[in-house]
Amino acid sequence: MSSDINRVIRALSEIYDKDSNDTYISLYFSAELDSKFIKKRKKSIESILKGELLDNFKKSMFKVEKALVHYNKGSVAIFSSNKNNFFEIIKLPIKIESTLIVVSSPYIRPLVRIMDEWESFTLVLVSSNYAKIYSISFGEIKSSKSLSKDIINKHKKGGCSQARFNRLRRGAIQQFLKEVVEELQKKVDKQIIIAGPGNTKNHFIDMLPRDLKDKIIDVIDISVEDENRLIKESIHLIAEKEYRQSNEAVFHLKQEILRDGLAVYGLEDTLQAVKNGQVELLIIEKDIKIKGWICEHCQIVKKGYKNHCPYCKNKVSQVDILEEILEFAERTDAEIEFSNDPELKNLGHVGAILRYK
Repeated sequence: MSSDINRVIRALSEIYDKDSNDTYISLYFSAELDSKFIKKRKKSIESILKGELLDNFKKSMFKVEKALVHYNKGSVAIFSSNKNNFFEIIKLPIKIESTLIVVSSPYIRPLVRIMDEWESFTLVLVSSNYAKIYSISFGEIKSSKSLSKDIINKHKKGGCSQARFNRLRRGAIQQFLKEVVEELQKKVDKQIIIAGPGNTKNHFIDMLPRDLKDKIIDVIDISVEDENRLIKESIHLIAEKEYRQSNEAVFHLKQEILRDGLAVYGLEDTLQAVKNGQVELLIIEKDIKIKGWICEHCQIVKKGYKNHCPYCKNKVSQVDILEEILEFAERTDAEIEFSNDPELKNLGHVGAILRYK
């Protein structure tokens, strides 16, 4: 699922504004939250649009509503433009606030936030004779693989027979853990949590190749019987990691600004840097929108309101500037972090760590 959303985000961000009469419907919809939402928004939009814009909206919306027949529960994102023969639909794994937006390019911000706030990870529960590997995405188990092996119990008698017995037992455990490592290599995400009782999990970690060790973010001591508690605890750990990561990003930004380092902040400087492909990490305030305009001909984005571009005199489109910055960031493979840190507001709601100056 996460790879699907990443693919869609990148494809949508590549749709450049070409014509002031181009419009795309971006619908984020949770059926359980508001069944009357689409009807209300549709009526409002049709009362405003005229001519070609209205015609494109009606035809695009027809395709959207036709697709929604198959999505009467859960959440979905749909992007549609009849004029541009464009239609994309993706099922969302979490409930999301319903939004219907009609602007000159697809609105990707909710998708980007989902990917930032619901990181995927691999959870490994391992003991000397049992292991289970979970792939967890958006707070849910997407797949799991169980492995087990009959391992003879510890020998209670002494002497040579005990020593030989224990060597055989250790060899069997070693072989089993090797099989778990091989299975883990087939499906690992960018981050791993290792869990289990006693020292077996530590021995398992020692057996991992360096690339997998580097992805471990936490180790949990827990019984193999406590799988349900482990799932909840691991999801909580990922949420806490995201919160820390958000705060650390703002702290890093402030430190770079103080040393006049690789950082910019505020709308104009951040926009210019992201358009130039300089941005390594974009940091953007959650739930804030800033009105602006874009000239599709010049690809100039400015804060405020205008009807026509002061440079080429063509008609402009009204946009959320932060959305435009996000799109440029996606096109240039920048990482994106959303934050509620009040310091970010003081810096103009947006900033970036740069690859170069």
